[in-house]
Amino acid sequence: MSLTSQEKRAQLEQVPLFRDCSPEVLERLAEATAEFAFAADAPIVQQGQVGNGLYVIVSGGARIVAGSEELARFGPGDFFGELSVIDQRPRTATAFAIGDTVCLALASWDLMALLESDPTLAMNLLRALATRLRAADAQLRH
Repeated sequence: MSLTSQEKRAQLEQVPLFRDCSPEVLERLAEATAEFAFAADAPIVQQGQVGNGLYVIVSGGARIVAGSEELARFGPGDFFGELSVIDQRPRTATAFAIGDTVCLALASWDLMALLESDPTLAMNLLRALATRLRAADAQLRH
C-alpha cells in the first residue's frame, strides 16, 4: 500500500486528533507523514527508546504493552506515541502490530511545529491526553 498525499489527507481527516484543523494544516500533515507497514506481532515502537514520532493507524491495529501488562489496543483512526514526542523522554511502552498494520508516522519536529502554529491541533492533543489520563486513573482505581 502506497498512499498518495491526497489519500493520507483523507485518512488523517478521520482521526479525532485532527478534527477541525484547517485544510492548510491537514495538507501539511499529509505532506509530512511517512507510511510504514508492519507484519503481525512486529514491534512498531519499543519501550525505553526515545520517541521520534507519533503514529496514526491506517489499517490493522496496535497492542500497547508495558513490561508484561497490556495497557491498550488501538485500531484504525487511533494514534499513539505522543507522550515521548512531547516530553522527549523514552517511550513508556512497546506497541506491537495486531495483524498486518499500516501506520502514518509524523516526526516529532513536524508535530511540534504544527502544534506551535495551530491552536486547534494543540487543544485536540490536550483533550486526547486528558482523556487517556482519566482512563488510566479509572483503571488504577478498579
